[in-house]
Amino acid sequence: MKTFSQSLAAFLLLGLLLAAPAQAQRKGRTNTVANPDGSLAATAGTPARPARLQPLFGGLTPAQATQVIGEAQLKAIVASFASAAEASSFFATKGFDYLRENKPDTAVYRFNLAWLLNPQNAEAYRGLGVVASAQPTADASISLLAKGLTLAPSNVQLMSDLGASHLIRYGQTKKKKDLTTGLELLQRATTLDPANAVAWQQLARGLYYQEKYAEAWAAVHKGQALSISSLDFDLITELLAKLPDPQGTFK
Repeated sequence: MKTFSQSLAAFLLLGLLLAAPAQAQRKGRTNTVANPDGSLAATAGTPARPARLQPLFGGLTPAQATQVIGEAQLKAIVASFASAAEASSFFATKGFDYLRENKPDTAVYRFNLAWLLNPQNAEAYRGLGVVASAQPTADASISLLAKGLTLAPSNVQLMSDLGASHLIRYGQTKKKKDLTTGLELLQRATTLDPANAVAWQQLARGLYYQEKYAEAWAAVHKGQALSISSLDFDLITELLAKLPDPQGTFK
């Protein structure tokens, strides 16, 4: 059975319309840990990953990251677009395309390019945060998504993704601050976008953690009414053990 954090990580990806579950993205990464800035630190006996395949080039400055790509190469890339900002948007979109194809390394490189071309592109941080959600801890994901939300404070997807990441960390550490923050973000997200089915399921998880089982069921059904595919059946099983479904849909 999936752990709470694995289940929520999968929902974080689902909320971004990504086909691959978080567990699949864990392949090949079990010997690395994430730094708070989103970069990956190799453990003993494990070779370091190339900077271009680490979120934000492993913590490099834009000037240092430019040397990794090559200044001439970067100029050639920009020359194909009307502006660096347009190029950044293009590569962020491509990054999400590669995530849908379950190619996280290729996606990271595209998101890194998007960030390098425009450090104010919140979608670059969102994409890197999604990739980081597959790591053993949620620290890197939270850091990256929080940076994105700072740049785009009304972005509902970032809001709900960050809320889900805080719930992932709460499931691991049981720190109440993460539960409180996660619930606040998800409540804001569902208020601003009541049609966000996955955010309703994530909110249900937070309410379950608070032992507000009737409210959790209500959130589950709101998400279900919007999209059957949003349902978290692990959560439903856990809820049934605490309180029968008031609507009698799940038994």
